[in-house]
Amino acid sequence: MLTRNCLSLLLWVLFDGGLLTPLQPQPQQTLATEPRQNVIHLPGQQSHFQRVKRGWVWNQFFVLEEYMGSEPQYVGKLHSDLDKGEGTVKYTLSGDGAGTVFTIDETTGDIHAIRSLDREEKPFYTLRAQAVDIETRKPLEPESEFIIKVQDINDNEPQFLDGPYIASVPEMSPVGAYVLQVKATDADDPTYGNSARVVYSILQGQPYFSIDPKTGVIRTALPNMDREVKEQYQVLIQAKDMGGQLGGLAGTTVVNITLTDVNDNPPRFPKSIFHLKVPESSPIGSAIGRIRAVDPDFGQNAEIEYNIVPGDGGNLFDIVTDEDTQEGVIKLKKPLDFETKKAYTFKVEASNLHLDHRFHSAGPFKDTATVKISVLDVDEPPVFSKPLYTMEVYEDTPVGTIIGAVTAQDLDVGSSAVRYFIDWKSDGDSYFTIDATEGTIATNELLDRESTAQYNFSIIASKVSNPLLTSRVNILINVLDVNEFPPEISVPYETAVCENAKSGQIIQIVSAADRDLSPAGQQFSFKLSPEAAIKPNFTVRDFRNNTAGIETRRNGYSRRQQELYFLPVVIEDSSYPVQSSTNTMTIRVCRCDSDGTILSCNVEAIFLPVGLSTGALIAILLCIVILLAIVVLYIALRRQKKKDTLMTSKEDIRDNVIHYDDEGGGEEDTQAFDIGALRNPKVIEDNKIRRDIKPDSLCLPRQRPPVEDNTDIRDFINQRLQENDVDPTAPPYDSLATYAYEGNGSVADSLSSIESLTTEADQDYNYLTDWGPRFKVLADMFGEEESYNPDKVT
Repeated sequence: MLTRNCLSLLLWVLFDGGLLTPLQPQPQQTLATEPRQNVIHLPGQQSHFQRVKRGWVWNQFFVLEEYMGSEPQYVGKLHSDLDKGEGTVKYTLSGDGAGTVFTIDETTGDIHAIRSLDREEKPFYTLRAQAVDIETRKPLEPESEFIIKVQDINDNEPQFLDGPYIASVPEMSPVGAYVLQVKATDADDPTYGNSARVVYSILQGQPYFSIDPKTGVIRTALPNMDREVKEQYQVLIQAKDMGGQLGGLAGTTVVNITLTDVNDNPPRFPKSIFHLKVPESSPIGSAIGRIRAVDPDFGQNAEIEYNIVPGDGGNLFDIVTDEDTQEGVIKLKKPLDFETKKAYTFKVEASNLHLDHRFHSAGPFKDTATVKISVLDVDEPPVFSKPLYTMEVYEDTPVGTIIGAVTAQDLDVGSSAVRYFIDWKSDGDSYFTIDATEGTIATNELLDRESTAQYNFSIIASKVSNPLLTSRVNILINVLDVNEFPPEISVPYETAVCENAKSGQIIQIVSAADRDLSPAGQQFSFKLSPEAAIKPNFTVRDFRNNTAGIETRRNGYSRRQQELYFLPVVIEDSSYPVQSSTNTMTIRVCRCDSDGTILSCNVEAIFLPVGLSTGALIAILLCIVILLAIVVLYIALRRQKKKDTLMTSKEDIRDNVIHYDDEGGGEEDTQAFDIGALRNPKVIEDNKIRRDIKPDSLCLPRQRPPVEDNTDIRDFINQRLQENDVDPTAPPYDSLATYAYEGNGSVADSLSSIESLTTEADQDYNYLTDWGPRFKVLADMFGEEESYNPDKVT
């Protein structure tokens, strides 16, 4: 049984490995001439009466990859049953790699690989073969397809595509703790042989770690690996194919493994006693020293909390943790005094904040040390007996009066004398003085509470033995009030009494004010002056609460008889010495309705008729305002009519005579008018056609009376008038050229108002009506203005 199994296994290996390829049975001569060849028989076309012998069809060839021989590698042979060996059959090859990778002998059908092949690049090729008659070029049989498979060899080593690796594992982990899994890949064919069968092993990193040869899982191999002893490990991993057998290819990678920290170490003080020296002048809250406990752990496992154990001196100091250095910083909570106590001793405890319960059995994670603090003597400035001195002085205190004293002493061993002086930078330096030896404070000027009620300044004390050592204290002096001002009515009152007032009626409530700083409970009293108490019309009722009321003493008051009453009121305070003042109040008599509401207090209202009501007065005033408005409107309309007369109608084409904002017709205006011709009557300007404005037809103007004295001007004007009258293209405002030249001997002389000796009212413009229709507008304007007389307006 064993022998038969072994034989079966051997045959399977031979056939699967491609060492033997089954062939189709061939005639005896064919087998003799081509022994042990891979042959594919193509089905041929046979006669119906001939019986064809057929075997199985084997349609797959094998070729080794990476073939390095000098001759082309033989792959196999194609053969058709119709091929009788007479050279009449031609074999053709097509498909993947035909002609470039594989060639075929057209006569024999032998197939060769003409270059080296790589299975990892292309594992197989699909080709098609056909037998063709050489003479007719016709296929002898249908096209057949077959496969050439590239047979794998072990030419690729395993590779770690993800390497190098980085991993971590907690320190003190047990044996077999998982670290990391590595994986190598082999490009060879995993279905053929052992070329892609990978086995893992550790080349470097033992005995700390181990690896599973099949899965590549890395685990710890030693117990209690301590990070504080060694933190980093570099493990070299090898992957070998062929199942790790001799001759297999191998690849390597590096795995960097770090031991992560766990809190397996308690903090420890490097020494049991710490000595610190602190000057007695250290301020409260300052750091006076540092101590440190050592914890070999890392990160939060090394965080330490410090506490002072209650005991001697523990209430004077505090300790906090420096987060950066994990040191215990000792701070001062209360001031130190060398003369009182020179040394302090207390204990400090250091413990971890984050504990690991797995290591509680090793003992408490805390440690204790003793701290001894020695207080150093410092030459200190004098110390005042109070932090603030408050004093009081009356405002009428004579100059030089002592109002208080300050005291400072040197508390150091071998005390020194102290000197006092006022800080000259403060505001109270000129009002007070201090005795440098005794420290007594006296007034230097007269004080006025109403000017300054409080003084605040500083006094400096220095040691005689060391004047640079000084201390300062604030002095607050309150100036007390002396009753020197009499009380007065707090605000001016506007008091009124109705004509129909009744006797005993309160018409006004008044209060008083005192510029003195009145003490609590001060009372003001109100009364009439003695001269006004004889047959008074009004009296004062004191309410005993620092207010009083003005009370009527008769029934009814008349504005016709007396409009104003003056009431002198005497006000006294209750301080010492008593101060008083007389305040005169003015009381106005007013007309009121039956409810006591004031209707009128004006003096003019007294002289109006008795039966005239307020509504009637308002109506009369309204009528007067309307009449005034009508008069003003009428005057404004008359003035507006005068202005409109001076202005020409917009429909008149000659409105440019008075509208001085007319810009003209542009460049063509300059062609129409020659300023030289206007100023020299001897220049005759040629007629020029105006293209900008086409005026209406004009009538010939009437001839003006001849000018007696200046004939040249008359002739020139007549000539210009004739030229323009007959010219239909002449501009409508050519009259400007006429008046721009004054000439010699003109009746009107100069037209300028600057040198005119007569007023505009003295001018006679009636002759303008004789100048024709062109001057009708000017004649109407000046003639109407002359005829207008504002005095005739009614």
